[in-house]
Amino acid sequence: MALNVDGIRKDFPILSRKINGNPLVYFDNAASTLKPVQVIESISRFYGMHYANVHRGVHTLSQEASDMYEEARATIRKFISARSDREIIFTMNATEALNAIAYGICQRYVGRGDEIILTVMEHHSNMLPWIRYAREREARIKYVDIKENGVLKYDMLNDLISERTRVIALTHVSNVLGTINDISYVVKLAREVDAFVVVDGAQSVPHMPINVYSLDIDFLAFSGHKMLGPTGIGVLWGREDILSEMPPFKLGGGIVKEVALDKVKLEDLPLKMEAGTPNIAGAIGLAEAAKYLMNIGMENVIEHEKQLVKYTLRLMHDELEDYIEIYGPLDPEIRSGIVTFNLKGVNPHAVGAILDSYGIAVRTGMHCAHPLHQKLNLKGTVRASYYIYNTSEEIEYMVNTLKEIVKEVSHT
Repeated sequence: MALNVDGIRKDFPILSRKINGNPLVYFDNAASTLKPVQVIESISRFYGMHYANVHRGVHTLSQEASDMYEEARATIRKFISARSDREIIFTMNATEALNAIAYGICQRYVGRGDEIILTVMEHHSNMLPWIRYAREREARIKYVDIKENGVLKYDMLNDLISERTRVIALTHVSNVLGTINDISYVVKLAREVDAFVVVDGAQSVPHMPINVYSLDIDFLAFSGHKMLGPTGIGVLWGREDILSEMPPFKLGGGIVKEVALDKVKLEDLPLKMEAGTPNIAGAIGLAEAAKYLMNIGMENVIEHEKQLVKYTLRLMHDELEDYIEIYGPLDPEIRSGIVTFNLKGVNPHAVGAILDSYGIAVRTGMHCAHPLHQKLNLKGTVRASYYIYNTSEEIEYMVNTLKEIVKEVSHT
């Protein structure tokens, strides 16, 4: 089943907008995705007709809100094929989830002289927390490098791993290069030394089928706003037996069974990891987004993106070969719906600003991945990232606009 993109686009009110007099072309999906009317209305219904705090009241509205919140948890459990609702922890975003994972693992399982392996392609969210807690625990960070084509040096990972390795934390999909990492290979190596595998799924969960137990990983983090959901909501998934042993990242109301002046007894999972009033509306909106994507079929989502990437790479090669640098693997089978590039001799921010004048939204800069850009000897890039509502016609429009930029630059 191919995506009915024309039908999908009708669900996104913002696509009716014009930017600088041109129809909006939204190619900034790796940063955040647009919202379908179904998600917008689900949040509005909750606030309008069912709003109350959860897990704290016996009155009707509180019971309704609690039921909707826990139903959202069950939907997300289904979306990533987890085994129990207790494994689904709602967070603010993937960043908070990764911070919570790093804190919990390092506090309990990492000590002086232990090792944590990261990759040079990590988003800052899956790098900075590990650096902080490794320093506190006097552990060592090791980094896996990449090849020229943006693929991890898996042989280097094999060399780096040791009996002191406690954690391998890596992105499933690079938010810059679009590289889809071979998680199964990483897990195989990790299991040989009983290391945890932590996956940043911010760029994979919204775009491809995910089964956490088939992947055989230990932790997964992802954000709602990158998969049609609202901002301010994310998910931490972890194996129940490990989560049960981990200390919570935050403390406060809602996570305790009993508190005395000299005694604290925490709630069971998942509540022990969700201190304070949660983003109830965010969870409900995220669940609606997950339902929307499951109705489309995640196999269809990734296939649609692969076709868009193939078309982009072909057009850029045919029309701009002498003027463009493309980063990351050229094989669409190991690349997600991200195409990152630079026009030779043109500042990436200038390219982004000119594209915006034509109504085309892309991301420019270093995309919260400074070490990767330093590795590539780049001060910034232009990133076009696709989703279910993007079309080949929009790609043609972008490439033709890039040709106009090249023509203008060559005449100055």
